[in-house]
Amino acid sequence: MNASSPSFRQLGRSGLQVSPLCFGGNVFGWTVDEATSFALLDAWLDAGFNFIDTADVYSRWVPGHTGGESERILGKWLQRSGRRQQVVLATKVGKDMGDGKVGLRPEYIRAAVEASLQRLQTDYIDLYQSHDDDADVPLADTLGAYADLIAAGKVRAIGASNYGAARFKEALLTSERLGLPRYESLQPLYNLCDRAVFERELAPLCVAQEIGVINFYALAAGFLTGKYRSEADAGKSPRGAKTVSTYLNPRGLGILQALDSVAQQLGAQPGQVALAWQMQRPAITAPIASASTLDQLQQLMAAAQLRLSADDLALLNAASAEPGARD
Repeated sequence: MNASSPSFRQLGRSGLQVSPLCFGGNVFGWTVDEATSFALLDAWLDAGFNFIDTADVYSRWVPGHTGGESERILGKWLQRSGRRQQVVLATKVGKDMGDGKVGLRPEYIRAAVEASLQRLQTDYIDLYQSHDDDADVPLADTLGAYADLIAAGKVRAIGASNYGAARFKEALLTSERLGLPRYESLQPLYNLCDRAVFERELAPLCVAQEIGVINFYALAAGFLTGKYRSEADAGKSPRGAKTVSTYLNPRGLGILQALDSVAQQLGAQPGQVALAWQMQRPAITAPIASASTLDQLQQLMAAAQLRLSADDLALLNAASAEPGARD
């Protein structure tokens, strides 16, 4: 790592050491072609970052795609680069892949992990995550399947995404009661615009249980970069219209104003400040953010070097406060 490399953080109690930012791999094979993906991944590791998150279902939502596109690109890069040992590689299982391939049944998990390993061209996954809760399958069955994968050396640690507080707590209790591996990480929606749901119940639980939190939509689908400031900006990206309709309101504009103020003082960009705020939250291990160009990636990585003052944090907390959120 170089002199400005970020300091690593432990992910839960897993022993995995991860960079304070995680690269979101949903863009690989979707908005980023293979060659650009390789360049982005090389630059990410060259700068001292190591954490990469994907899922088997990425990017099935694209017309003509079947899922697995992101994992395949990552697999090709891992083989060509020879840098597998430098990467903490996270992927997920459970979203609908078609043909009945969905959920967290043990037999499906066993088949899905083999498919992911093949696409990723590796013999182990550092962090294997339940992409969604599956209320139709007993938690003990799902966790038992993961225990087998860990014992076989195919998975190092497990995590969960999109779990509510009650079910996540139940999963942790099930692991403790039955002596099964526990979810060491949680991947919730969290950013300056979306605070209350995570902070009200999940954050205290994660802090108390030493769970690593790797939140998605860290930039609110691009809104917190400041590029969507009016209805006219909706056409700036494939997800622009949805982003504008969700976040472009008085509170959202107030958050952007606070970000602009802090960014101006620090000589930074609004999106960098938004990520720095998250990295300084006590419950957060590594926000997940994606980039589709090298310039965007450099902007992301620079956020890990920002340090916000108490006044900066207070301004952002006040602008983003919502009912049920905690500062």
